[in-house]
Amino acid sequence: MKAVRLKQYGKLVLEDIPVPSFADHQVLVKVGYASICGSDQHIYKGDFHPRTILPMTPGHEFGGTIVEIGRSVNNFKPGDRVTVDPIIWCGDCPACKREHYPACTSLKLLGVDMDGGFAEYVVVDKDKLFKLTPNISDRAAALVELFSIGFHACQRAGIQKDDTVAIWGAGKVGQAILQAVRTITDNTVYMIDILDKRLQIAENNYEDIISINAIHRNPIEVIHELTKGDGVDTTFEAVGHAEDIEDQPNPVQSCILSIRGAGTVCVLGLSSEKSPILTKDLIWREAKIVASRVNHGEFQDVIDHLSSGNLKPDILISKEVSPSQVMEAFQLLENEPENYLKILIKLSD
Repeated sequence: MKAVRLKQYGKLVLEDIPVPSFADHQVLVKVGYASICGSDQHIYKGDFHPRTILPMTPGHEFGGTIVEIGRSVNNFKPGDRVTVDPIIWCGDCPACKREHYPACTSLKLLGVDMDGGFAEYVVVDKDKLFKLTPNISDRAAALVELFSIGFHACQRAGIQKDDTVAIWGAGKVGQAILQAVRTITDNTVYMIDILDKRLQIAENNYEDIISINAIHRNPIEVIHELTKGDGVDTTFEAVGHAEDIEDQPNPVQSCILSIRGAGTVCVLGLSSEKSPILTKDLIWREAKIVASRVNHGEFQDVIDHLSSGNLKPDILISKEVSPSQVMEAFQLLENEPENYLKILIKLSD
C-alpha cells in the first residue's frame, strides 16, 4: 500500500509498505481523507522527539471505510463508513481510574506513537470507531477529531446558553471552538488573532462575531469597552506559540483580564514558552482557570451536529492534495499560515 512516511525530521516520503495485519478486536480501515494537524507540523519538525520513533506514518485526523474486521468485532461490518478517535489511554493511572482519560499520564495517539492515517490502510481498535451518517462527507469525516477538541473545550469551560465568549487564536483549534460554541450560545463571540484572513473566516460565516487584530487593537480594551467594563463569561486561549505584542500581556493573562467576575478561562494552546500570570487578577474575580486536552468522548456529539447541519467543516478546508503533494502541503502550512488553515490529503476515492 502507499503511505506517507516520515523518514527523518523535515522529510516526508511516499512509499510502498505492506498492508498491516490486525488482531481479533481490530478492523482494517481504507482511509478516505486525512487532515494535517498542527501537531503533525510539530512532529514533522522533530518537536515530538524522542516520543516519535522514525520511520513512521503520521496522521491522527482521518476517516474511511472498513474493509475487513477481526473475529470479535460485532458492531461493525465491511463497508461501514467511520471516523476514528486516535486517543489511546492506559486505564491504570490515577486519572484513568477516575475515568478522566484525557489526563492519562501515558496517553498515546494513532499517528504519533504508532502508525496513523497518512496511508491507504490503517488498523484501528473496534472501540475507537464511530459510524458516519450518509450525509456526512468523507472530507468532513477527517475533521471530526478537530471538532471534538472544540466540543471538549466547551465542556471543560462549562459554556451555557447566552454566554459571551472570547477566543484567543483563530487558527485550527480556535475555529473548532467557535463552531462548538455556536451550538450552545448565539451571544457575542470575540475572535482575537494577528492574521486578518483567519478572522474573516469567523466573520464571514457567523453572526455577532467581533474580530480583533491584536496588532492593531488591544483586545482587553475592546472587550471592556463593548461590555461596559463587565468582561465576557468565558475566554479560551488557543494560541500556542504567541508573538510578543508591545504593551499587551501574553494570551493567558489577557484571557484572565477579559473575563467577568466569577468567569472562566480555558487554556488549550500548546506552547513551550512560559506564560506568566498575575494570580491576583484571577483571585479578585474569584475566577476559574481550567485546561483542556484532546477529547473525552465528544466524537458522537460532533457526528450528531454534523449530521444535523449545525457545523461548517468546509469553511476550514483551504486545500486538498494527493499523497505525492504532502511535502508541499506542509511547506504551505508553515510558510503561509494566513492562506492555509486545514489541508486534506485524499488517500483513496
